[in-house]
Amino acid sequence: MDTVTAAATLILTISFLSTIPSLSAAPCNPQSCHPAFGPEIRFPFHLLHRQSPSCGGRSGFELRCNRQNQTILTLPHSGAFVVDHIDYASQAIFINDPNSCLPRRILNFSAAGSPFRGAYTRSYTFLNCSSDFMDYDPARYTQLDCLSGRNHTVLAMRSDSAAAAPPATCRRIKSVRVPIEWELSQFEWTPMDLREDLELVWNDPLCRNCEIGGGICGFSEGSVFACFRHSDSGLPRSAKYGIIIGVGIPGLVCLIGLICYACGMIRALNLRSSLNSNLPMTISDQSPVIRSVSGLDGPTIQSYPTTVLGESRRLPKANDVCCPICLSDYQPRETLRSIPECNHYFHADCLDEWLKLNGSCPLCRNSPVSSVATPCFSLSVSSSGSSPSTSRIS
Repeated sequence: MDTVTAAATLILTISFLSTIPSLSAAPCNPQSCHPAFGPEIRFPFHLLHRQSPSCGGRSGFELRCNRQNQTILTLPHSGAFVVDHIDYASQAIFINDPNSCLPRRILNFSAAGSPFRGAYTRSYTFLNCSSDFMDYDPARYTQLDCLSGRNHTVLAMRSDSAAAAPPATCRRIKSVRVPIEWELSQFEWTPMDLREDLELVWNDPLCRNCEIGGGICGFSEGSVFACFRHSDSGLPRSAKYGIIIGVGIPGLVCLIGLICYACGMIRALNLRSSLNSNLPMTISDQSPVIRSVSGLDGPTIQSYPTTVLGESRRLPKANDVCCPICLSDYQPRETLRSIPECNHYFHADCLDEWLKLNGSCPLCRNSPVSSVATPCFSLSVSSSGSSPSTSRIS
C-alpha cells in the first residue's frame, strides 16, 4: 500500500511540474487567424492579443486579426494590408489589399519606416484613357478594372516599354516602382500581374539558413537570438516531455506491479514446495507408532485355546454360528480358536492370520497382549505341561 501511495504522489508531482514549461511556452507557439487558411505566425512575427511581444523580433513585425479572420500587416506610410503568405525560408511576406483593389494602393505605396523592402521592383506608369480607347495591346498594357469607370479606362504601362510615350487619348497619372511578385514560368522568372500580391522581404533578423536547415528561430535567453532544431512532428519540447512522462510513469508503475505479482507467485510456489517436502517426514515420524501396534508373535498366538466342533456345532454363546473374520458358517469338525480375554471364537486359521497383523480382537478390539506371559485357559488344560488344550464339543 505504501508503494502504491508513493507512486501516485510521484506521478502527480511530475505531471504538475511538466505543465510549467508547457504553459510558459504556449504564448510562443505558432498561431494563425484562421485555422484552415491563415498563414502560420511565428518568429520574427507575433500576433497581437494572441502571442507575447517577446515571441517576435523587432518593432514592425506586429500582425493582427480582423473581423474576417484575415491576417493584417500595417505599414507606417501605406496602411493595412492582408497577409496571404509568409515564406520563412526566403524571408518574404506576400500582401494584398483588403478591399481587392491593389492598384489603388500601389499609387501611394511605400515600405519606408518598416523592416521590409521590395524584393523585386518594377516601374509602371498609370494612364487615364478615354472610354473609346479600346485598341491596346494586352502584352504592353494592363487594364485596371477597379480604377476604371464608365467614361474612362485606367491602364498600367511598363515604364521600360518600347512605347514610352502614352497614346494621345491617354493622360499620365503617375509613375511608380512596384515590389511585384515574380513567378517561375517557362524556366525563367516573370513578373506577376499588378492585381496579384506584393512581395516584401526582410533582412534582419537573418534566419534564412536556420529555416532552410529545418530549424526555427527564436530567443533562447532574453534577447539572445538562436536557432532551435525541431522534429517533423512539430511538437514543442515541453509537449514531448509531457508525453514521455505521461506514458513512462504509468508504464513503470505497471511494471512494478507485475514484478510484485511475480514475486508473490514465486513465494507461494516455494511455500507449497516446502510443505510437500515436509509431508514424507511426518509420515516417517508416525511409522514407529504403527509398528508399535503390529501383530502378535507365533508362540503367543498358539497359546490361545482351540476347540473342535462336533456335529451339533454348539458353542457357549448361542449366537456364535459364523466366523466374524471370513463370515463363513462353522462346520462340524472345524477347529476354532478363542481369545481368552473376551472369549470370542473364530476359525483358527482366520484368527492366526489376523493376530499376525493385528494385536487386538477382531470384534471388540481389546488387546490380549497383557495375557501373553500368563495365558488363561477357559477350557481343560493338560496337567503335564503348559501347552494349550484342545477341547471337543459334541
